[in-house]
Amino acid sequence: MTEDTYAKLISFLDECGASYRLIDHAPEGRTDIVSPLRGHDPRQAAKCMILMVKLGKKTTKYVLAVVPGNRRVDLGAVKALFGATYVSFASTEIAERLAGCSVGTILPFAMNPQLELIADPSLGEVDQLFFNAARLDRSIALRTKDYLAIAKPRIEHIAGE
Repeated sequence: MTEDTYAKLISFLDECGASYRLIDHAPEGRTDIVSPLRGHDPRQAAKCMILMVKLGKKTTKYVLAVVPGNRRVDLGAVKALFGATYVSFASTEIAERLAGCSVGTILPFAMNPQLELIADPSLGEVDQLFFNAARLDRSIALRTKDYLAIAKPRIEHIAGE
């Protein structure tokens, strides 16, 4: 699953003509620990989480939320954004199935049509974003403008402190 998602990511970035570089490092998925291993400020990390958004009793949608590595996803902001009745982090099983990789390596790209990609506008405050490349031992440094052009996320204020 993870190798397939990694290969799809690299092919996708190459097809789109993205400017990126690969960074090998010790296996780690926690932003506060992996950022120094990659040699950047945590605010340059693209922290990616899959959220379960309940829209009433019968409708559930999943959101891929991307925020800077030094911030948290504001679940209340996501709830208000959708007029949802409930928002939480998706279970590990659901997140990994939807992302095609393990938690800690989730990509900032919605490669599954069941995911709605939402990114906080503060990601645009840095020139380069860093994220695990669907693997714990390899990351990608990607120009932010390339990320925004390729991923085409919905830009909304979803980051808290």
